[in-house]
Amino acid sequence: MKTRKARFGNTFAYLALILLSLYFIVPFVWMFLTALKSEAEAFAYPPKLFPAEFRIGNFVDAWNSQPFFIFLKNSIIVTVLTTFGQLISSSLVAYGFARFDFKGKNICFMILLSTMMIPWEVTVIPLYMEFKLLRWINTLKPLIVPAFFGSAYYIFLLRQFLMGIPKDFEDAAHIDGANHFQTYFRIFLPMMKAPLILISVLNIMTVWNDYLGPLVFLNSRDKYTLPLGLAAFKGMHEMQVIPIMAITAIMIIPP
Repeated sequence: MKTRKARFGNTFAYLALILLSLYFIVPFVWMFLTALKSEAEAFAYPPKLFPAEFRIGNFVDAWNSQPFFIFLKNSIIVTVLTTFGQLISSSLVAYGFARFDFKGKNICFMILLSTMMIPWEVTVIPLYMEFKLLRWINTLKPLIVPAFFGSAYYIFLLRQFLMGIPKDFEDAAHIDGANHFQTYFRIFLPMMKAPLILISVLNIMTVWNDYLGPLVFLNSRDKYTLPLGLAAFKGMHEMQVIPIMAITAIMIIPP
């Protein structure tokens, strides 16, 4: 009896997961297939799932209509450098909070966590004024440099992970003559592979799809990232479904 109930429960769970997966996958499939259609097929009624002819040239035409290669290059530069900066800075700060004892450590950590409650919209004007004084407006620096000062959320994740590592590893390294930086790079950094991969994925998805930051700090078209370039492209092709579907499909592939 229990076996039947368990099988029924598992079957129901699998069906629910399959339906939920289809709910999220079908729009992406429809977008890719629409990008391969002609304009007449895209607006045909009743709608058809597959085009009569797969028009790969739609992707080429959409890509060449704007300097998307420049947008792609800017997005890659920002994403790679911010991810590197977050990994180094957040792991170092987390290592300090987790493995060192100093006066006011808990207070400093609470202040750090409290910054997570401040919306980015509250700080955007002071940031803009600061970057303007530094003459960084219309450059990629406002999107890259802050990442080298860490993220409160990433620091919290790494600190919690490091606090679960026994102190024996650290003591053994110090007995062998390793200093704190050597202990960090040779002992703890290899142990943090799993959370660092998680942080990399989260940061890549966040930065790659960031629209508001580039919109505020970038003015020239040659500095645009892909989300900003896509928004400008949609404004120029508002009534043309095929180019918008094609370039959107290209943009979502890397993450």
